[in-house]
Formats: sequence, structure tokens, C-alpha cells
Amino acid sequence: MCGVVGIFGRGNVNQALFDALTVLQHRGQDAAGMVTCANGKFHLRKDNGLVRDVFRTRHMHYLTGNMGIGHVRYPTAGTSSSAEAQPF
Repeated sequence: MCGVVGIFGRGNVNQALFDALTVLQHRGQDAAGMVTCANGKFHLRKDNGLVRDVFRTRHMHYLTGNMGIGHVRYPTAGTSSSAEAQPF
């Protein structure tokens, strides 16, 4: 099982995505990722580990935009490689 969240808003959605992924952490504890979009440019951060360990303040400053998706991974197939962290 994995956890997925998508948010579209008027301002930056990075903190709301982080909070949602924290609540969904029980759905996947192998990896976490987030991609946001600002002015047609995508900003991505993903890695192995828990949400609180993957996203630091410096990453949150980079993840700007009024829309984004987040993912927590529970591996049922593949490997535990950070290359398989999502979103792709």
C-alpha cells in the first residue's frame, strides 16, 4: 500500500502536502516524495525514509507552487532503491 495526495490552491501548497504526507505516513514508510508546480516549472524532492527525514527546511523553500502531489511508498514490488521513490 502507498499513500498519495494532491492539492491545488491559491498559495504555496508545500506545507499542506507535507502535513498530509505526515498523516499518510502509515501507508508507506520506505520513501517519500513531493512535486510542486510554479509558473509551469516543476520542483521535485524524493528520497528513502520517513517524511520528517526526507523534507528539511531547505527543501521546503525550493518546493514552491500552488499545486502539487505527494507520495509515501510501501514497497510491494521492486527494490528499496531511492531511484524508485515517487513521484517519478
